[in-house]
Amino acid sequence: METAVRVRYPIGFKLMFIITGLLALSLGTITFLVSSLVSMDVRVTAENTNFSANTQAAEAAENFLSFNRSAALILLHTLQSVTEGEESERVIEYFFSENRAVAALVSGGRVLVNDDFFLVHEADSSPLVSFLDSRRGYLDRAAGGDLIVLNATLDFEIPMLAMLLPSEKGTPAAVFFSPEFLAQNFGENVNLSFLINSEGDLLVHPDQRLMKEGANYRNNPLVKSMREQGIEKRQILYTDAGVRYFGAFAKLPLANLAVITIVEYNVVFEGIAATTRRNIWLSAGVLWISVMCVWFFSKTISGPLKNLSMAAGRIKGGEFDIEMHTKNRDEIGLLTASFVEMGKGLAERERLKDTFGRFINREIAERAMKGELELGGETKFATVFFSDIRDFTAISEKMSPQDIVGFLNSYLVRMVNCVTKTGGVVDKFIGDAVMAIWGAPVSTGDPSRDALSCVRSALLMRAALREYNQSRGTENRPYLRIGCGINTGDVVAGQIGSRERMEYTVIGDAVNLASRTEALNKPLGTDILITENTWDLVKKYVITEEMPGVTVKGKEKPVRMFAVVNLRVTGGPQPAPVTLEEVRRHLGIAPPGPGRPDLETVEKKYKIHD
Repeated sequence: METAVRVRYPIGFKLMFIITGLLALSLGTITFLVSSLVSMDVRVTAENTNFSANTQAAEAAENFLSFNRSAALILLHTLQSVTEGEESERVIEYFFSENRAVAALVSGGRVLVNDDFFLVHEADSSPLVSFLDSRRGYLDRAAGGDLIVLNATLDFEIPMLAMLLPSEKGTPAAVFFSPEFLAQNFGENVNLSFLINSEGDLLVHPDQRLMKEGANYRNNPLVKSMREQGIEKRQILYTDAGVRYFGAFAKLPLANLAVITIVEYNVVFEGIAATTRRNIWLSAGVLWISVMCVWFFSKTISGPLKNLSMAAGRIKGGEFDIEMHTKNRDEIGLLTASFVEMGKGLAERERLKDTFGRFINREIAERAMKGELELGGETKFATVFFSDIRDFTAISEKMSPQDIVGFLNSYLVRMVNCVTKTGGVVDKFIGDAVMAIWGAPVSTGDPSRDALSCVRSALLMRAALREYNQSRGTENRPYLRIGCGINTGDVVAGQIGSRERMEYTVIGDAVNLASRTEALNKPLGTDILITENTWDLVKKYVITEEMPGVTVKGKEKPVRMFAVVNLRVTGGPQPAPVTLEEVRRHLGIAPPGPGRPDLETVEKKYKIHD
């Protein structure tokens, strides 16, 4: 059955990510470089244009103010040389007709008013005297020789400047004139210019509202920079109220005035920003088309690859006979055909391994098929296990050969299952006896863990046998009892035999001692015996009772023997059994007779009868 294979990063996603990333990087780099280079050119041009506009505005302001000052001084000088009367009136009338921007001139208590100016602008001339009365301090400074320009728009409610200038007799004069002509020139383009006096008061601005409000630019960053540096002309980039500006200033040699010219940073680069936005939208469109093309192209690759991935999952699950068809005539099609052939080869190999593994251990079969097993052996530190059915000869005498084989198979299935569950390897069957190994040919790397796994396997056999005996107990199906012997030590593990016929096994003194240990279960009244070698490795995890020492054939010193009762449980109640007496009672094992058991009879030779 095909199963969906989920991948974290599909190939279609990777292709889209890579190609989209490359396109985005390329288009973004081009857009950035173009924007940067053009921005540099635009900035230079904007700064030059703003500086030029400031210079022109300063020249216009200087000419305009100088003209009005000169005209006022000429009028005052002329009036001093003519007598009062019609001649004086003609001079005044001629002056106002030629200087229509002049609203009034006040000198020495004489107030000359251009009635036509106030009529055209629908304004009142009465604030002239009150304006001067409220600015006596400025008049005193003008009498001392200073030239002062003030904003009179607030008093007259129309754009109006008042220029206070000294006369020849030391009496200050005041000329009132309209700055509309100058204000119009200041606001003709995107560069905005305005005129301020030494105190930062706004004098001329294209926005009359600011003039009427009496705005002051004392705290403007550009004005502060102009005052601190003492430079006649300069241009800087500054920020005011969160808005960035290119700002230029030029100080006038007249009345300590200054012309400021500014242009918003965003206005300068508005065209570039619009072009950049268009480029971004164009890039997004190209990317979208690319993504769609890559997506449909990736389907021709990801689809077959997904099928291959699903087939690999089926092979991983043990299903090797797979059928796959592809219309591709490229490398993917070739890979698919090769994959099908590989599955067939694996199926044949698995069948061979399964058949081979029925006669020998599966791990050994796999290593043999890989060519990892050769004639010869290697020393391993392993735990060897032997088990045997008690009174098997007497039991088998009452059974037919077919019944014996069926009975043994039923019994051995349960015992072998206990070995494989704990990671052991069945070495061989010797009639009803089972020989198994932990630590060879594969090991956990920890001798204590291998030994404990062997003991666990023996305890599982005890439990499996009790369950198996529940369906027995008749004369033809008597109860079964087994003895298990376990020993740990150095063994020689490897292939024994010839090139044509070989067998994997372990040999050595540790194997012989394990076999003799198993034979001691009957006289000692136990079912699982371990030697001191194994006990040293598992004593922290297993409940045991020490048995009488035994002098085994071929050994000079007595060997300590321990009967296994149960696994030790920590952090909770200990389940039964906890003593050897309980084990014997549960399994129906008769304890040895009074006194020490006769161990000498265990190793005696068999006597052959006539």
